[in-house]
Amino acid sequence: MPGSPLKSFDIGFASHGVYALADRSNASVDLIDTHTRRILAQVGGFAGAKPGDQGGPNGVTIVDGRQIWAGDGNSSVKIIDLKTRRIVASVSTGGLKRVDELGYDPRDHLVIAANNADQPPFVTLISSRAPYAVASRIELPRATDGLEQPVWDPRSGMIFLAIPVLDGEPAKGGIAVIDPRQHKLVGMHEVSQCMPGGLAVGPANQLLVGCSDDAVSAGFPAHSLLLDAISGKMIRTFPQVGGSDEVWYDGRSGRYALAAVANPGGPVLGMIDARHERWLGNVPSGKSAHSVASVDGAVFVPVGAGDKACPRGCVKVFDR
Repeated sequence: MPGSPLKSFDIGFASHGVYALADRSNASVDLIDTHTRRILAQVGGFAGAKPGDQGGPNGVTIVDGRQIWAGDGNSSVKIIDLKTRRIVASVSTGGLKRVDELGYDPRDHLVIAANNADQPPFVTLISSRAPYAVASRIELPRATDGLEQPVWDPRSGMIFLAIPVLDGEPAKGGIAVIDPRQHKLVGMHEVSQCMPGGLAVGPANQLLVGCSDDAVSAGFPAHSLLLDAISGKMIRTFPQVGGSDEVWYDGRSGRYALAAVANPGGPVLGMIDARHERWLGNVPSGKSAHSVASVDGAVFVPVGAGDKACPRGCVKVFDR
């Protein structure tokens, strides 16, 4: 990777021929062509690596193949035009800390932004159409240890949001269910000993939950969960892979990819066959490899500086 060594980074996102990485070490969103695997640009103008939950970029999402939205410090979301590769707008969510992870609801033209470190944590629904008005703010007082990945489900129309800890009880986490048209919380799927991090919507009402590296640190088993997105009932548990941050579903390959940075034995890229609901295997990934995105069967995994294979940090690409 160009610029400073990749010591601090966050979420990646891949679609429309572009892989976007939140690169805090260079205060930029790094863009890679998913076909040629070449770096297209580093778009600067972000807070960079800062203490006190003020750094950025953090979460990223691609909106309609035209824009990249990225959570930043100072409770802001920056909007990048993919053609000019410049920041064209900044939206405040009105909090005190950073905007962390993002999701996108293309039906209702809303971006979901999570302020994970504010008290109480909250999500903001923002119109994806200029002038990018804030539609609503939804506080989540039961979330006592932040918020993680939001995802939109095209079948139900609901937004699902990973909540690591509910009510101050580390063994109790949840998946919040938010109705973007009613602008309110409508349900909570509770999970045990998981501290949910990543979420991915798959086929047949599946919702993959990446039980986090924090869960492993808390002494809970390293595992991943497959839920029915509508009922919240458990479909299957995968004890072979856990300690994940970001997880992803690639519709073309029919596979989930898990950035299991705290998997016992070292960081791995875990793969699960969504259609047959079975674990396929784990591949060693690299230092600090907590982020993953996949498109057309290619899996992009950023690895931190100090890794043996790429001492300055890099993005590894795994092909199916």
